[in-house]
Amino acid sequence: MADPTPRWISRAAIGMGSFVTLAGIAHFTNPKFFDDIVPPWLPPSERFWTHASGVAELIIGPSLLWRPTRRKAALAAIALFVAVYPANLYMAWDWRDRPWREQTVAYVRLPFQFVFIWLAWRIHRAEASNRT
Repeated sequence: MADPTPRWISRAAIGMGSFVTLAGIAHFTNPKFFDDIVPPWLPPSERFWTHASGVAELIIGPSLLWRPTRRKAALAAIALFVAVYPANLYMAWDWRDRPWREQTVAYVRLPFQFVFIWLAWRIHRAEASNRT
């Protein structure tokens, strides 16, 4: 039986899975960048949240790449993207006095997160429809 998943959904899942996996690796290879965008009022520490989100990304990213786990991984990705949104908000606020190019990066991250949430939802829905 032919796979009813649109080709672009499969490619999007692979792209998102690769991106999330690489981001997870970056949390451990360049933790200072991520520490700096974690809102400092979150207990217990910025490094805790850098490592926690990095571990989540290292679980979710590869799970998006593997077809049998993709549906649940897409839902986990949505939860992750919502959970890290405060860091994006804090980054935009904290970078308000930086050069305009850096501010642009910080501001573009805000709506882009919603694109990732929408895309993860589409991946989940496509995979769910394949199981019925």
